[in-house]
Amino acid sequence: MNVSRSTKTIQGRKHRLPKSINKRETLTPPFPQSTQAKEINCDRTHNFYDICSINGPTVLDPTTSTFFLMDPTISTPQKPMVEKLRPYPRKWESFTMPRVKEVALISGPSSPKCKIQHKAPALVFSAGGYTGNFFHDFNDGFIPLFITVNSVYPNQDVVLVISKARDWWVSKYTEIIHTFSKFPIIDLDNDNTTHCFPSASVGMISHGFMTIDPKLTPNSITFTHFRAFLDKAYGQNQTQNQNYPSKFKHSKSRPILVLASRSVGVGRVLLNQNEVKLEAEKIGFNVTVFEPRTTTPLKESYALINSSHAMIGIHGAALTHSLFLRPGSVFVQVVPLGAEWVSQVCFEKSAKDMGLVYMEYRIKAEESSLIEKYDKDDMMIKDPVAYRGKSWSPEVMSIYLKEQNVKLDLVRFREYLKEMYKEAKKFMDKEG
Repeated sequence: MNVSRSTKTIQGRKHRLPKSINKRETLTPPFPQSTQAKEINCDRTHNFYDICSINGPTVLDPTTSTFFLMDPTISTPQKPMVEKLRPYPRKWESFTMPRVKEVALISGPSSPKCKIQHKAPALVFSAGGYTGNFFHDFNDGFIPLFITVNSVYPNQDVVLVISKARDWWVSKYTEIIHTFSKFPIIDLDNDNTTHCFPSASVGMISHGFMTIDPKLTPNSITFTHFRAFLDKAYGQNQTQNQNYPSKFKHSKSRPILVLASRSVGVGRVLLNQNEVKLEAEKIGFNVTVFEPRTTTPLKESYALINSSHAMIGIHGAALTHSLFLRPGSVFVQVVPLGAEWVSQVCFEKSAKDMGLVYMEYRIKAEESSLIEKYDKDDMMIKDPVAYRGKSWSPEVMSIYLKEQNVKLDLVRFREYLKEMYKEAKKFMDKEG
């Protein structure tokens, strides 16, 4: 792996969002864990993240969010090494990162006494930033965490040390957290006891939006492996047993279509949802309308989605539930005006990587509510790509993601439903 083993920090570069996202950066695998020199190593060369490691026994003082390297090989008490980073993989966002707690790594001169000894290494990250948005919980959280665990500590137990590990978040994702680690988490914000570890890694590795690049991981892991990880967390084929939620039970004779719904007032609402549901039922689907709430248990959502044969919805965070679809099932993303790029990077690539039958329905201007607010010859309506340019600014996001609702052309959309049904029926006959 072409990464320096020096204790000197590799200095980072300034990056802007369009370049770092639209043009994939050349990433290097993370540094391996050393069993020799007791030192601190940092890699700050990536657009998305910084990551540091302590190779050697370390003591965590959670009251100051500081890791102390015990008996460093290179640094001296007179000249200790100090590294600081914010362990959240949105490095380029200057308005987000200051809200993420900083973690320090110090090589001396002396460390506090250890009160709790752990045999497994520490893996440190933040559940802050955009946590609470379902898409970001996975894109900025669990997918980077999966990459990091399999890159830095493959086939090893780890102790998760988490900043912003709020009770509701831990409760919602308890199955995923426990699948990552069999040990209780350490809450970096509410713990006042010193902990000792054989080593530590601070930060999470990201390969980009909703993606895993097997060329950058030691074991060539793919998005399919992450999908299998979710099956392990929520119980593979649990939808076939008695634990399947009774309120979602339905006939097995017709393909099951999950229609992801959005609340009125948040943008990208399907205005003729009832008519779309009726059309899908006429085609032959057994339709379940799914509007996830913050209080919806994730294992319940998994059970519904994993038992279905097709899923459809307008671009938005709820489509992150497509991660629960079985390979071979059908996933259709309705793309609003101006959302072509964000729809591709958020859900199209991951769907294809998971082996889903991916389709998208790009609406026309007449199907957008924006036509009621702006002139049809306005560049915003006529050519959203040119209007947006290379910038995905808050102003652009507000127009296309918050101001816009959708009313599908049922005649045009019916042809998509027919193709969906054909693929879903084929999948149902094969997989059940």
